[in-house]
Amino acid sequence: MSKSGVAVLGVFVVDLAFRAGKMPAIGETIAGSGFAMGPGGKGSNQAVAAARAGASVIFISRIGSDAFGELAIKTWEAEGIRPRVARTTEAPTGAAFIYVHETRGDNAIIVVPGAAGGISPADIDAAADAIRTSRVFVTQLEQPVDAAMRGLEIARAAGSITVFNPAPAIKFDSGLFALCDYVVPNETEAEALTGIAVSDLAGARRAGDALLAKGAGTALITLGERGALFHTRDRSLHVPPFAAGKVVETTGAGDAFVGGFAAALADGSDPLEAARFGSATAGISVTRPGTAPSMPRRAEIEALLREQSAP
Repeated sequence: MSKSGVAVLGVFVVDLAFRAGKMPAIGETIAGSGFAMGPGGKGSNQAVAAARAGASVIFISRIGSDAFGELAIKTWEAEGIRPRVARTTEAPTGAAFIYVHETRGDNAIIVVPGAAGGISPADIDAAADAIRTSRVFVTQLEQPVDAAMRGLEIARAAGSITVFNPAPAIKFDSGLFALCDYVVPNETEAEALTGIAVSDLAGARRAGDALLAKGAGTALITLGERGALFHTRDRSLHVPPFAAGKVVETTGAGDAFVGGFAAALADGSDPLEAARFGSATAGISVTRPGTAPSMPRRAEIEALLREQSAP
């Protein structure tokens, strides 16, 4: 079977981002310094990142029959993403509240998946052809775990490369790890999954060993401003961060990394080089506000790689 591109299973939500100097306490009202509304959701962000990085992308999800759902369709059309998305009148399209610190750019997020919370294994079976014909399959945990499991099962049986971003780090059947060529958590998620603090590279390596022991093929742990750790049974390599300018907002950086990594894998890159491509993608994304709008184009990523790889 001929395979190409990336299939992403995940959630679309509308991001409602508020910038302020602090989070308000219960009962407190404070003045903010900025507001923005735009497309988000981990899965959709990763699909946008992969598409902008040059991949042919199919996105599998469920949205409501409402104004936010229309924004989803327009977002995917603008990026050339092919949706395999069910629409329902029984639940609204999801939304996310995002607090962004006005000077540091760090964030806190509440996500309500809405209609995407009803994605079932039957929905995944209906899109099985898209998964089977994709070179890379990506999923996370904002939609139900059993849907993610079914997608990974179909992809593994078809010989597609499987990339699992265990976010948020909720409890799930540990058998899921054995379906994953790459598990891509951040430090917090790696600690939640393994019980091992990821405060430095040594801790990341211990957490990586624990993820491999659970059945994952490769642990690729993102480390924020420290880059990432590419960890397999026979090699453990630090992937350095790429500085592309002043950090404006870190929301979506992990999604940029996953999307860029998946796009590079789909293009046939060596996995370690794909991780470097993902790191460069994330490095550019944090210099821009928003989530999906912050995702860089392939030419920008390649330029940064050339610039920071030069002797």
